[in-house]
Amino acid sequence: MKPHFQFDDEANAAMQSNISPRLTSIVRAFQDFAHQEASGGIVVLAATIVALIWANISPETYEELWHHLKVGITWGEHALKMSLGHWINDGLMAIFFFVVGLEIKREVTVGELRSIKRVTFPIAAAIGGMVVPALIYVAFNWGEPTLSGWGIPMATDIAFALGVLALLGSRIPTSLKIFLTTLAIADDMGAVLIIALFYTSDLSVTWLLLGLAAIGVAFLLNRLRFYRSLVYLVLGIIAWYGFLQSGVHATIAGVLMAFTIPVRRFLDRRTFLNNARRILAEMEDAIENDDLFRSGIDTLETLSENAQSPLRRLETNLHPVVAFFIVPIFALANAGVHIEGGFGDILGSPLFLGIVLGLALGKPVGIFLGAYLSSLLKLGQKPDTVSWAHILGAGMLGGIGFTVALFIATLGLPESALPVAKLSILTASFLAGVAGVIWLLITSRPEQAPVLSAEEEEYQAVGES
Repeated sequence: MKPHFQFDDEANAAMQSNISPRLTSIVRAFQDFAHQEASGGIVVLAATIVALIWANISPETYEELWHHLKVGITWGEHALKMSLGHWINDGLMAIFFFVVGLEIKREVTVGELRSIKRVTFPIAAAIGGMVVPALIYVAFNWGEPTLSGWGIPMATDIAFALGVLALLGSRIPTSLKIFLTTLAIADDMGAVLIIALFYTSDLSVTWLLLGLAAIGVAFLLNRLRFYRSLVYLVLGIIAWYGFLQSGVHATIAGVLMAFTIPVRRFLDRRTFLNNARRILAEMEDAIENDDLFRSGIDTLETLSENAQSPLRRLETNLHPVVAFFIVPIFALANAGVHIEGGFGDILGSPLFLGIVLGLALGKPVGIFLGAYLSSLLKLGQKPDTVSWAHILGAGMLGGIGFTVALFIATLGLPESALPVAKLSILTASFLAGVAGVIWLLITSRPEQAPVLSAEEEEYQAVGES
């Protein structure tokens, strides 16, 4: 017997085309694990350790798999073949930056970045945290072939930084987490601009116009309230391929496509409530019929999903994929460093010093100075529940560069410099994380954790919805 639960005519078309598969108990257990903020960082850390061990036990197989083995697709006389590492860095990382773009759009439209007054303080800190590390790097690498890697120490890894912060539990005020989150998002925006403006190879205008045309069509569909995910997916693939062939890094297509995703809901609140009440009433009448009752549960699940915006649903669905698959695979393919003799020479190299001092020292100094000047000039206001010692500790955690830092290194440095750059990023991120934890443990006490303010409750509700 087929389920007879139906939506009102007003919502039926949108609802029927967006039914999600039923969650299994295994997926539910995985989601419980994913809700812990430190979990993604733990998986990436494990992948990094595996990459380091693999690259030093069998460097030949590591290089052969990720950087020499060519895979791809062929259609007619055309072919797209790249190494696995290239597919990860240009393909999977486009999805990573797509999720970054979704996060930025959400914050700009309904989150913390929607009010200039509220975000001036963390944005000023983010700017300081990008400028000072870049200057330190340039100072050590001026006149060197590695000068092109100046963008490496400007990046903050939001997953690792927030994961470490979460490990400190009740010692940390909620407003410090909001500060670090907003700072890291602004940092991501800076990283996207840097990649787009300074790490672009020879430009093919024809291919770039193709990619931009696909994004333009997606924007138009958004304005026309067209919500079919498959069409956006096809347009996203076209945009990605156009950018890939144009010389502009393909990850930029991911960010731009994210801004085309509708932030409006399929259903307004009143329609959702009316449908939910009717379905619950039908379930009440069918309480003895297992098939009909389960059908009602499935329909309510679909109804709830369609009461969310496409942007929120995509962000929620893709975040576990990014955190537990894409970023760990990226780390596995890029973090492997074959450590040979002459380690003393590496420690004294301009590249090593520029990255390590830029991230571990430049980040906290820049973030603190940016925040302090913002407060001093009355452009921004430090939250009352956050001390300047907290700001400095958050700045130390901001020195955990990892994912985006590794990514920029692969774009901006010659192949011969990558092993030293990777080792430098790993060293700096480790030092920054340890220093941040120790500092915040010393300067914070569990009883300092405050009751949430109205603004913090609003922000947390937006982030968890």
